[in-house]
Amino acid sequence: MRTSPNRLLATIFGAVYLLVGVLGFFVTSGIGFFATEGRNLIIFEVNPLHNIIHLAIGGALLFAGMTSVAVAKSVNTTVGAVYLLVGIVGLFLTSSALNIIALNGADNVLHLASALLLLAVGLSQDRAVPARTA
Repeated sequence: MRTSPNRLLATIFGAVYLLVGVLGFFVTSGIGFFATEGRNLIIFEVNPLHNIIHLAIGGALLFAGMTSVAVAKSVNTTVGAVYLLVGIVGLFLTSSALNIIALNGADNVLHLASALLLLAVGLSQDRAVPARTA
């Protein structure tokens, strides 16, 4: 893992997003699953659906980081692309009834920053992925 930026980033981001997902449940007690306005976890708004998404993303990234360079590279790029889309679409949803994951401005900035970092590493690092052996 030390020699692969993709595995390292996936592992770190995976652990952080898993932690955020778990901590989110401590602040979202009594909030509707699809509530358009959540409760603050530091400066980020979360609702139960948002917490589950963080757990899923965190689990996928952590699994990828622990698996192989090729898997980490693929998951980093995929999650980065999804976060880029969520970050852009989120800019238009923050005050909308369609905001079912309780996004706020801080969430959008974090999603865009995560997207840029995941895409940059996923697309530029570990170009010569070694062939997988049985």
